[in-house]
Amino acid sequence: MTFLGFKSKVFMAPMVGITDEPMRQILASCGDGNLISEMVAVNAIQRKNPKSWQIANVESEPYPVVVQLVGNNPELFADAAKLVADLGAKSIDINMGCPVKKIISNNSGSALMKDLSLASQIIEAAVKATDLNVSVKFRKGWDSEHVNAVEFAKMCEQSGAAYITVHGRTRAQGYSGVADWNIIGEVKAAVKIPVIGNGDIDSPQKARERMLQYGVNGVMIGRSVLGNPWLLNSVHHYLQTGEILSSPSIKQIKDMMLRHLRLLVAYYGERGGIAVSRKHVSWYVKSLYDAKRFREQYTKLNTLQETEELINKYFAEIEQ
Repeated sequence: MTFLGFKSKVFMAPMVGITDEPMRQILASCGDGNLISEMVAVNAIQRKNPKSWQIANVESEPYPVVVQLVGNNPELFADAAKLVADLGAKSIDINMGCPVKKIISNNSGSALMKDLSLASQIIEAAVKATDLNVSVKFRKGWDSEHVNAVEFAKMCEQSGAAYITVHGRTRAQGYSGVADWNIIGEVKAAVKIPVIGNGDIDSPQKARERMLQYGVNGVMIGRSVLGNPWLLNSVHHYLQTGEILSSPSIKQIKDMMLRHLRLLVAYYGERGGIAVSRKHVSWYVKSLYDAKRFREQYTKLNTLQETEELINKYFAEIEQ
């Protein structure tokens, strides 16, 4: 069973500079999975910063999108919640897990795990401001000496969160080390609202194992999707049917790279789109033949025609 109107138990993790509209279009074309925006700063959207407004505006997308907000001001959260509801969000997620220095120095992201009172005020303000479901994404704790995910989860539930997502690493760990799924299981046992587990899911089998072992309602997948947008649907399909889908062919990888490149250029303009495409292209080819040489050549290109020609040439060599 799914929950709260979601059609899948599999969620894409929000990632700055990655989970933009072109990426969501790519993921949606691969099949099922719940999609999310990059995080949007509540103060930036409140003053209608053009870039933040573009990120938050999902009303033209034909699939449901969760919009993630970040900040430290309850009143601005309330205003932002109303705005993103008007801009087509399916639901709202509050970022209380980002470990990046720029975010935590502003008492936002995972810094809020040290201030439960303010975190509660923010959740309550967002919940009261809109009829949309409001969720919270947070971590195991600030560091190994301050592990408070269970206490924090209870606060989220009491403050009106519809569901929560727990990343099994502390803020101090960042994205290093191994995710602690035991703490995710403890959170699940402590609250009644749905819990999504996040950390080190890189295969359909592992997703199912974690769900069965720790009782979570769903899984969130981040870095493992990079270069493999088929993964979300593969996990969803396996959870539904027990069937492992075949890996994409070389031709499918090439076609997906070209489609992703064109979507990025359409969204950001030619120069901006190609700049963003460089990391995606590197991820797509990371396990293919002579990928290093291809990446070095690709990073020197600045036009759509040049990049398409190089991609076609590279894959023609691989397929020979």
